[in-house]
Amino acid sequence: MPLKFANNQSLTGTTALPSAVPTDNLILISTQTASNSATISFTTGLDSTYDLYEFKFIDIHPRTDGANFQFNGSTDAGSNYNITKTTTYFQAFHDEGDAFAGLEYASAKDLAQSTAFQSLFTGQGNGADEAGVGSLQLFNPSSTTYVKHFISNNNSYDASNITINQIPAGYFNTTSAINAIQFKMDSGNFDGIIKMYGVKKS
Repeated sequence: MPLKFANNQSLTGTTALPSAVPTDNLILISTQTASNSATISFTTGLDSTYDLYEFKFIDIHPRTDGANFQFNGSTDAGSNYNITKTTTYFQAFHDEGDAFAGLEYASAKDLAQSTAFQSLFTGQGNGADEAGVGSLQLFNPSSTTYVKHFISNNNSYDASNITINQIPAGYFNTTSAINAIQFKMDSGNFDGIIKMYGVKKS
């Protein structure tokens, strides 16, 4: 395969990349910042433009110690967040004192045909340096044929001085298009940044 070069002589002068140079497949759609907020809702931009949407959680900080960061979907543009879902929940953890660690299926955190909000990370500390980070992938939310699968991978500073990696996944059991997503704590308000991206087809 022949090498391809930018036409310009210097990187600072480059105005266009050759067609073979890959670019980022994540397209930023919107960013919302929580500041002592009860909820953050994405009610626009979630449509048939992309087959995969990804949310990034940056320094999610609860105002209530031990709170759970959760989400739910809507089929009516955010009037209601109550879609039936079935989920699984795995977690790995390790404490600062190296006294215990483990990997487990957390049955108390999953849902079985429930309209409740699904926890993404739980038991978060609200200390000044404590926060959670992670991501959520939602697949083909505009499909009117299939259920809507999601996978999330998150890490947080637990209220008991534990690093905990949590992996919830499941499906919204609806063939209606999902057109809004809401995030909140199960108790109290929160701070942090949530970004919504569309993922281009390769």
